[in-house]
Amino acid sequence: MDKVHRNLIGGKWVDGIGVNENRNPSLPDELIGLYARAGREELDAAVDAARAAQPAWAATTPQARADVLARTGDAILARAHEIGNLLAREEGKPLQEAIGEAHRAGQIFQFFAGEALRMTGLKIDSVRQGVEVDVTRGPLGVVGLITPWNFPIAIPAWKTAPALAAGNAVILKPADLTPGCAHVMAQILLEAGCPPGVFNLVMGSGATLGQALVDNPDVAAISFTGSERVGRQIALGCAAGLKKVQLEMGGKNPMVVMDDADLEMAVKACLNGAFYSTGQRCTASSRLIVQKGIHDAFVAALETSRGALRIGDPLEADTQIGPVVSEAQLAVNLDYVALAAREGCEVRGGERLEREGWFQRPALFIGASNDMRSSREEIFGPCASVIKVADFDEALAVANDTPFGLSSGICTTSLKHATLFRRSSTAGMVMVNLPTAGVDYHVPFGGRKASSLGQREQGPMAMDFYTAVKTAYVSAG
Repeated sequence: MDKVHRNLIGGKWVDGIGVNENRNPSLPDELIGLYARAGREELDAAVDAARAAQPAWAATTPQARADVLARTGDAILARAHEIGNLLAREEGKPLQEAIGEAHRAGQIFQFFAGEALRMTGLKIDSVRQGVEVDVTRGPLGVVGLITPWNFPIAIPAWKTAPALAAGNAVILKPADLTPGCAHVMAQILLEAGCPPGVFNLVMGSGATLGQALVDNPDVAAISFTGSERVGRQIALGCAAGLKKVQLEMGGKNPMVVMDDADLEMAVKACLNGAFYSTGQRCTASSRLIVQKGIHDAFVAALETSRGALRIGDPLEADTQIGPVVSEAQLAVNLDYVALAAREGCEVRGGERLEREGWFQRPALFIGASNDMRSSREEIFGPCASVIKVADFDEALAVANDTPFGLSSGICTTSLKHATLFRRSSTAGMVMVNLPTAGVDYHVPFGGRKASSLGQREQGPMAMDFYTAVKTAYVSAG
């Protein structure tokens, strides 16, 4: 019988209420591993273990916490090829991209090892004579982290590392589709000396475990990355329980291509943003807003590049585009391709490939308008709408006309257009002559409108969510 990878609760590996099969989307008959599915009982046990362990973790020195995080980061970097291979098999990213994600996870832990030593506060003179004021930050307690399938090591890392650096205890609930990388991260944290109960891993149904985290009164905060629909439910539940909440949700990100753009550079940026990672990124360029003078040349050049993309097994060296993560997600993507055609777009590509696995040819929806459902709803697949506009003002208006506001971009050689777009875009992140997808770990990540709620992730600002501010007044008399 195959080994079952179990939940980590209170420093011990614990069975669940069932077993989940983790399968390869490139080769669905390949079983990567069996992973225990936790239920509410296991979730509540993890919260109890975290609550018991957290005070001692918070009371330890910043150096002790930094050392655990640094050792974790070092171990992830040392095992980046191994983790990348697992990631490519369970999620579908091409191997080099998967190794890069594992490397990023290690860097994140190393960064927040430093942040554990930089928990700064304020010392301010009071307006009253003889009174001193100290403003400090401290941990929240037990925090619940709910992560998606599309970045199965990076997102668990960028939530876990700041939470632990601040002195919190963690319950991590990874995506049911991709539990393998999170399980390896849990092993590494334990081996790096993270005390029992400070970090807990519960795997299984998001509907069951996510709701249990929201309902448990001993969980002080929830950080969630996933769909807007689920994010709204979590926000309502956290509001009812007066919990702190952080949400990273969807995107329908615009990339504007102006007549004055460098055509080769614009095509490369849009090809990367729209189709790499099989379009399974919340920062993907899913709306290509192209000025009329360059439109035809841009579409022709992008079509040539799209057609040359190498689609295949992620473990093959020349693969650029891997599979869609699951059969269910592929069905959603194909429904949107059909919808775009019904809405009047000229659809190029988008069909399922006749081979084993969940492979789809990247799609362009030519002649799209911004009021089409295919241009407004997040598809989360390798599909991009091409919307023709007359000038910069129309391009900016179309770019901002979306319920989302995560990332946006512009390709232009005009300093005027670049500056106006950076100032006027209603997205949380703006790229100039770069893909909308692709961010650094040492600066804030997040958006506006229906894309994000709460404080930013990544960089020093990530510590704001995982800490509570305390103001102390002391009489010197």
